[in-house]
Amino acid sequence: MMKTDDFLPEGSYGTLPFVRQALHSLEGLRRAQDEGRILEAPALRCTAAHDLLFDFGFARGVMPRACCALGIAEGQVREIAVLSRVGKPTCFVVTDIDEESEPPTVWLSRTAVQLRAQEALLSSLSPGDIIPAAVTHLEPFGAFVDIGCGLPSLIGIENLSVSRIYHPSDRLTVGQSIRAAVRSVDAENRRITLTHRELLGTWEENAALFAAGETVRGIVRSVEPYGVFIELAPNLSGLAENREGLTPGTPVSVYIKSILPQRMKIKLSVIDILPHTDTPEP
Repeated sequence: MMKTDDFLPEGSYGTLPFVRQALHSLEGLRRAQDEGRILEAPALRCTAAHDLLFDFGFARGVMPRACCALGIAEGQVREIAVLSRVGKPTCFVVTDIDEESEPPTVWLSRTAVQLRAQEALLSSLSPGDIIPAAVTHLEPFGAFVDIGCGLPSLIGIENLSVSRIYHPSDRLTVGQSIRAAVRSVDAENRRITLTHRELLGTWEENAALFAAGETVRGIVRSVEPYGVFIELAPNLSGLAENREGLTPGTPVSVYIKSILPQRMKIKLSVIDILPHTDTPEP
């Protein structure tokens, strides 16, 4: 089941009409405060004390360090979680407005939003639910994604693809919006684990896109003594005979010799090595 809750990845709120309207005036910000609305704007700078500053034109926004990221005050989250928000869309709620200062000062909290999102997601999600996510950064062991208002979750590399990949960048890019399926919800440890490979289609669905006798593009994913595995689609690879010059990540053109649905196997023959600029989109 697709979940369409109110808590979206950061970067998704800026174009919403009520957000744009609220950021247009002090009255709009007061109304958003009264209603507990989630707003979003890019952080302008980070002070030496690691407070985030925002410029609304008619007022300045201040997000104290302890309000910048869930767990930062307790030392559970590194300072980079605050520093890296500069120049990026950042979610928040308005907690207070000082109209006596010049210009008016609007006090903001991202942690309040994240806590609300965390409570809602932990209580509403179940294994198998599908949610939107945004890729925030990639490590050799997996992809970190934003599952709502900056809340992080990790998709292990083994859950990114059925086809063997050597780095998450073989499949994803930072900033990419994806769908992810919930694997487990651990309310006690406040952790949600995700997977992506199940959403890339079954072997049969991917194989239906191809036919024996066709020549298509693919990417070398693994070079073994007995042959080369070449990815034709995210959840579909075939085996070709080894050939000099083939390494993981090499784009190639291949001739499809046969498709064996009963054995879930595809036999290929490498026709040519392609320029890396011709690598097909995942």
